[in-house]
Amino acid sequence: MFERRSDRRDRAEIHVYTARRLSDMAGSLEELARSFDEEPVPGRTLSRDDGLAAMQAAGALVCQGCRRCSLYADSERDDSYYLYYLLRVFEQKGRLDREDMPRLFQESCRKQDDYIGQLNRNLGRATMNLSWKNRFLESRDAVISQFRELAVILEEFSRQLEATRDRTDRYERQVRREFEKHHMEMDSMLVLEYENRRKEAFLTVKTTGGRCVMTKDAAQYLQDAAGGVWTAARDSRAVITRRMSTVRFVEESAYQMVCGAAARPKEGEPVSGDSYGLCEPVPGQAMISLSDGMGAGETAREESRRVVEMAEQLLGAGYLPRSAFKLINTVLLLTGDEQHPATLDLCCVDLYTGVLDTMKMGAAATFVKGKHGTEVLAAAQTPAGVLNPAEPALLTRKLWEEDRVVMVSDGVLDALPETDKEEVMREYLDGIEETNPQEMAERILEFAASFPDSGRDDMTVLVLGIWKR
Repeated sequence: MFERRSDRRDRAEIHVYTARRLSDMAGSLEELARSFDEEPVPGRTLSRDDGLAAMQAAGALVCQGCRRCSLYADSERDDSYYLYYLLRVFEQKGRLDREDMPRLFQESCRKQDDYIGQLNRNLGRATMNLSWKNRFLESRDAVISQFRELAVILEEFSRQLEATRDRTDRYERQVRREFEKHHMEMDSMLVLEYENRRKEAFLTVKTTGGRCVMTKDAAQYLQDAAGGVWTAARDSRAVITRRMSTVRFVEESAYQMVCGAAARPKEGEPVSGDSYGLCEPVPGQAMISLSDGMGAGETAREESRRVVEMAEQLLGAGYLPRSAFKLINTVLLLTGDEQHPATLDLCCVDLYTGVLDTMKMGAAATFVKGKHGTEVLAAAQTPAGVLNPAEPALLTRKLWEEDRVVMVSDGVLDALPETDKEEVMREYLDGIEETNPQEMAERILEFAASFPDSGRDDMTVLVLGIWKR
């Protein structure tokens, strides 16, 4: 008995040490990001020095000592307007023409075409160099942003560790006795309770008498001794044998969720450019994502599917939804020269508390249908992959039993009549009868498809419902 208490005390000390070390690492990453920010950032448009260098190079090749127009000398003056004007014209048109040059140059220069040609070539090279420099600066900004996001993740994980409570003493005696009744020997046990009161148990156990026990049966024994509803974790072994091994059990959530989906591609397209996914990145948390790729067809579908897969992978790896959103935006910005923006609508439901967190980046409104009517959750944001940094909109609501959460792509709302399309959908949902999520999704899609503009874009409807177990 003394050894078990000592082991548990050691685990608690390691627990605290780990939390503090993670907090220290988060602070170091934040300091590193701050040191990058303190470095001066050059301008991201053609500068006065770029223009003077282009003029000087053009003059060396064409003018050969000519002083008729004094274009370079005049541009060197701090109050010169010529150079600023020429740079802005070149940025807008991509070239300089004779009529863009000063009047003195037009009247006195004998080699106007040669000079303007050389000036355009030099400014073109400067623009190309500036483009690569800006690309580098965007990459640097992305790295700084990810340092900060990783610091937030580590700090949050550290806080969660410190908030976790060891509840082993409350259950150990009853669980040990219950397992002995079923010819199982338990070496050690650890029961953790997290902030949302979700419990997780780690049992190091083996069977006696040469028999094997399924972990689902062991979960029932744990339930009989500790109360609640327990199940073996998906990543745990399925059978307990004579060899001592550790099995992880998780307490079932208070709520369960059902999802329904209905989709229709744009008229004339074989596939829809929308993608959606449903997963459980961590026990007791359901994640539903919907992405609308730019345009329609296979290209839009690949882009939106990629966004959905990235969201699932990042949340499954422990990223917070906000951090996952920002990282996805960064990845889309840095993957190539062409921009392929995609919206992202993410709903995370804590099945222990019934709290809904919805995050949007360029996505259409979400509707929450409850006993007292339908609420519209809308946020106008830029699609992912367009701007850096991009800040997603976070909206939080408490869901009650038999509430419905309706997620739609832009094509569904765009098909509706009137200017205030969200209000049209809200009134329709207020009048619709409560049915199972799949039937409700199909009825909403039929409603949107009944209008003349319904074929102009892909349409997807997702309906979520929660019930107490």
